[in-house]
Amino acid sequence: MQQPLVAVSTDVRQFDNYTWHAAPRQYLEAAIAGAGVFPVLVPSFGDRLDLDELLSSVDGVMMTGSKSNVHPSLYGGDASEANGPYDPDRDATTLPLIRRAIERGVPLLAICRGIQEMNVALGGSLATEIQEREGSLDHRAPVSENQDDRFAIRQSVSIKPGSCLAGVFGAGDVMVNSVHRQAVDRLGAKLQVEAVATDGTVEAVSVRDSRSFAVGVQWHPEYWVKSDSVSQRVFKAFGDAVRVHAAARAATRAAAE
Repeated sequence: MQQPLVAVSTDVRQFDNYTWHAAPRQYLEAAIAGAGVFPVLVPSFGDRLDLDELLSSVDGVMMTGSKSNVHPSLYGGDASEANGPYDPDRDATTLPLIRRAIERGVPLLAICRGIQEMNVALGGSLATEIQEREGSLDHRAPVSENQDDRFAIRQSVSIKPGSCLAGVFGAGDVMVNSVHRQAVDRLGAKLQVEAVATDGTVEAVSVRDSRSFAVGVQWHPEYWVKSDSVSQRVFKAFGDAVRVHAAARAATRAAAE
């Protein structure tokens, strides 16, 4: 089978006197090395894109993490400078893309900002600055100039028995890297909790009765995918689902010829 194509979200950034639509290298490396897929960047042009045409041409969708946050107006919250930065062009692209991917049964992996987009796309809301909540852990990255320190695997999450991720890891606790200050608040329709931190923060979700793999994780498996077994298993499960979808599409095309 040819290396299947996976659509990857992009951030809109301003630098070098250009507007860039870009994704961090770690996600693209993880897609190739961990999932065995061909990542294709999707520019954030919102309703100017034919998402159904896109989803007819790829076999998976991956939502990356980002420094930006989903705009609070999309879930009934209040925007503020402290809660930013925002990326409305990304929001206008990723939220409908998530909904269409789920509707069409295209495998979906959503990471960090991605799980938050997934929740908002399905009608949920987000809690902001969760480190300020009573009894909450500080899920933010430690202050450091060293990225390995910032993305260190230091937090335990509990995988729900019988969940999709229990099929990937087994039920029980796994260690992950936690780098976030927002989290799922009100759970979106069709979503179920897959994993929680020791303070109860939702760390992973999936789509109930999904036609394919449709999982969001709040941690960052892309960072250690070459050396950490938990991170590797997330991307392998996604890649396996993408290949199943690709094989089914190929069989349908062959039958029609």
